[in-house]
Amino acid sequence: MNTSLQDAGLLLLRVVPSGIMMTHGWPKFQRLLDQWGSEEGVKFFDFMGLGPEISLILTVLAELVAPALLIVGLQTRLAAIPAAFTMGVAAFVVHGSDPLGDKELALLYMVCFAAVAALGGGRWSVDGLLKKG
Repeated sequence: MNTSLQDAGLLLLRVVPSGIMMTHGWPKFQRLLDQWGSEEGVKFFDFMGLGPEISLILTVLAELVAPALLIVGLQTRLAAIPAAFTMGVAAFVVHGSDPLGDKELALLYMVCFAAVAALGGGRWSVDGLLKKG
């Protein structure tokens, strides 16, 4: 297969899901800023007893910061791991007992990010440019 086509595919696999994921991460970031230090505290899913504050911070990192790194292709494989993991938690823990229709988007994101973690960012990424130079 033409490597330019492979690189174009990797670019699409990185950029499109990451850009859409950031639309989920941005409201959570705003929520974190709004609720941080309030009398009621942060209200969010408490993953593994970490507390809602830490869980929300980790989710913001996975849904906003990691996708931003994926879009530019910086530390691509490493950035894809928390994004994939968070979507696995969303699908199998948060929505574990829900019907497939309620968790299918999280599953799709998880597979996309897992594929990027396995394949890397390709030549059309900061990682690819740094490797080349």
